[in-house]
Amino acid sequence: MHLARFPRVKLCHAPTPLEFMPNLTRHLGGPQLWIKRDDCTGVATGGNKNRKLEFLMGEALAMGATHIVTQGAVQSNHVRQTAAVAAKLGLKCTALLEHRVQTNDSDYNDGGNVLMDRLMGIAIEYRPGGTDMQAAIEEVGERLKAQGEVPYVIPGGGSNATGALGYANVALELLAQANEMGLRIDRLVHATGSAGTQAGLVAGLEALNSGIRVLGIGVRNPKDRQEAAVHKLAEATAAKLGLSGGIRREAVEANCDYVGAGYGIPTEGMAEAVAMLARQEGIFLDPVYSGKGMAGLIDLIRKGAFSRDENVVFLHTGGQVGLFAYADFFTKSLA
Repeated sequence: MHLARFPRVKLCHAPTPLEFMPNLTRHLGGPQLWIKRDDCTGVATGGNKNRKLEFLMGEALAMGATHIVTQGAVQSNHVRQTAAVAAKLGLKCTALLEHRVQTNDSDYNDGGNVLMDRLMGIAIEYRPGGTDMQAAIEEVGERLKAQGEVPYVIPGGGSNATGALGYANVALELLAQANEMGLRIDRLVHATGSAGTQAGLVAGLEALNSGIRVLGIGVRNPKDRQEAAVHKLAEATAAKLGLSGGIRREAVEANCDYVGAGYGIPTEGMAEAVAMLARQEGIFLDPVYSGKGMAGLIDLIRKGAFSRDENVVFLHTGGQVGLFAYADFFTKSLA
């Protein structure tokens, strides 16, 4: 994969650490648990979206963009990171926030990511839950174009073939680290939502003939929809990379048993996972993505889905800022 062919802005503190988690491994009785710290990518407290934004913003600058338009849920990690990168590059930014989680909690509506968005001074517009958010940002893009701006519209999560290049690049980075350490990686597990992270990883690892199975723990959609979305985007990413043969359908695997009542709605398993990582390894997860992803991994370990000697890497996608939006929930769950 020759990723230097694509416009890119270097943003991330990379390579991010690949660390063994000895305490969690002992606590759960195996498998051998590792963590890829993409919560440490740098800009705006870090997170996986910075990986995608390297290629998205590279393309935006190459096109002469003056104004970035994107969208997400109210507590969107993607919006926070996009706003920060736009500020860093001297670009204007408008974000549409969807009331996807129905709540009057002021911590959720005004704290966490929203507070950081406002500190960065971006233009924020709200939309009700269930809005066609892609259509909405495209409409805003047309409005800005009529005002003389050169808009660059980024889909939710930065999840298109350009953004997914960021995680095809992580596949290269992860294998280089594992090879240097003499680490055989059997499984790579992470939270999957807008599909870009998993699609990029699958495309990259398939292209490299890595033999590493990727398991996405779903945070929003049912299994059939999630796997279909990931596979479609992985195919588009592979095509963009010029890879022949496409992506095997069986290379895309999602377990969506840990979503709970819906996107962004806390679960007991997520609360346990967040507390467990904090107490065993001093690592903070987030309540919407990595917390539910780790909850799924913990439950699968307890069900015997992995052998004791397997090396399982959990990709931490960041989002700890979101913990402050769920302060009341955690205060009660830890009581």
